[in-house]
Amino acid sequence: MASSSTRRMSWRALAPIVAIAAVGLTACSNSQEPSDVVGTTPPVWTGSPAPEAGAHGETHGTATSGEAAAGTESLTATLKTPTGEDAGTIEFAGHGDGVEVTLELEGLPAGYRGVHVHAIGKCEPNSTAPTGGEPGNFLSAGGHLQAPGHTAVPESGDLGAFVVTEDGTATATITTTAFTIEDLQGPEGTSVVVHEETAGGARLACGVIG
Repeated sequence: MASSSTRRMSWRALAPIVAIAAVGLTACSNSQEPSDVVGTTPPVWTGSPAPEAGAHGETHGTATSGEAAAGTESLTATLKTPTGEDAGTIEFAGHGDGVEVTLELEGLPAGYRGVHVHAIGKCEPNSTAPTGGEPGNFLSAGGHLQAPGHTAVPESGDLGAFVVTEDGTATATITTTAFTIEDLQGPEGTSVVVHEETAGGARLACGVIG
């Protein structure tokens, strides 16, 4: 049986441990009422790398710009001059009830130039118009596009006049509700023509829309 002096020494050795435990209990008991609200589980490091997003076939978050673009139908016309030189591109993208048109022209004479969608998807230099007559540059593209049910002037395909600068370029973006992407995909196709004058005149460049 241990002597009284041994028991006193053991109690002195255990006293600090008991005090620490008491402090810990006091810290956990802060007089707050228990709650049944679900809290947030703290992160636990397991030594394994975090799982990749989209595990088990799940996807989360918003669509990327590429995914959003995939849902937008667009058509492009690559423009050529009568001698076959590059004259830029014009893109048509459907946006709700309208069509956004992005022009990037190059290699053209400076000045105000009319740009129009034409009713036939042909861009032939030195060709005749569908109605006949003397040949000329890109006349096989026919007249300006008129959307179904539209007969007024300016025509549906009239995109307006744009300033070509001294370096032969022009850049612009417009939105029109005068036609739809479907109107550009008719049985004869469509084309876009850059004219010498704002409302017509000589055809400086042409591209089939597709």
